[in-house]
Amino acid sequence: MITGIKITQVEARRDKDEDMTGLNVNIGIDSVIVKAGEATIAFNYAATYSEGVGELKMKGAIVAREDAKLTKEITEKWEKEKKLPDQFAEIILNAINYACGTNGVFVVRPVNLSPPIVPPRIQLGPEQKK
Repeated sequence: MITGIKITQVEARRDKDEDMTGLNVNIGIDSVIVKAGEATIAFNYAATYSEGVGELKMKGAIVAREDAKLTKEITEKWEKEKKLPDQFAEIILNAINYACGTNGVFVVRPVNLSPPIVPPRIQLGPEQKK
């Protein structure tokens, strides 16, 4: 269960005075620390406006309190693969996406960029082999 989310850094810039033709959102997990049933996940969020129009960047941390079984699974998966368990990752990524998307509306306004409309819910599926 997510118990908190904080945004620690924001940056918005407009590089061109042209119309935006698309938006690419990227969420990265920087670190995971698990202590006493609580997982703290540091993240970065970037919304890049297509054709070099501008960018919104945010950094922060999300805190989740979970049972011992899940916190052990989170720790092991992160240490081995630098990934979160799929079901847990979906919850975390959607919370980050929502928090950054909604707060990003206020951040991009002064530089005259369109708000980073929160895209549909993120769902993780099995990795496709090439």
